[in-house]
Amino acid sequence: MRNTLCFAFFLTQNQIMAELFSDEYYMEKAIDQALTALEKDEVPVGAVIVSKDRIIAKGYNLTETLNDVTAHAEMQAITSAAGFLGGKYLNSCTLYVTLEPCVMCAGALYWSQIGKVVFGAPDPKRGYRQSGISLHPKTEVRYGIMEQECSRLVTEFFQNKRKSDS
Repeated sequence: MRNTLCFAFFLTQNQIMAELFSDEYYMEKAIDQALTALEKDEVPVGAVIVSKDRIIAKGYNLTETLNDVTAHAEMQAITSAAGFLGGKYLNSCTLYVTLEPCVMCAGALYWSQIGKVVFGAPDPKRGYRQSGISLHPKTEVRYGIMEQECSRLVTEFFQNKRKSDS
């Protein structure tokens, strides 16, 4: 009986750990960053970079705040992660970002040789995939994680902007 209970506890604990370190879990953390951007009246895009199941960097759009067109969430997170790790290559890391990276961010991700990119919502107008470029050949890409939630943030932001401008 005791062995059965220990085994059941072990399975439950492993299931909890798997859920804790799932793509959805980290995408929720990226959404938290996007909500911080939204509070600052920035385009609500957020990103986190994970290494060994630990968030080592966070970022959100700061283009308006910094008056800097390169201050995208991904760029903030890449710079922070490289500083944390003490090197420019992020091949053992995963980027979670709420919106498909643009061409500029895809270029930075390529040069960082990031191991994996997970994004929530596609960006059919400005996403890197529509331009025909690709990330580093060793970079794994996964998308559509919490797509509706991520897409809704950006869509509602621009709808509200158009209403307030008219």
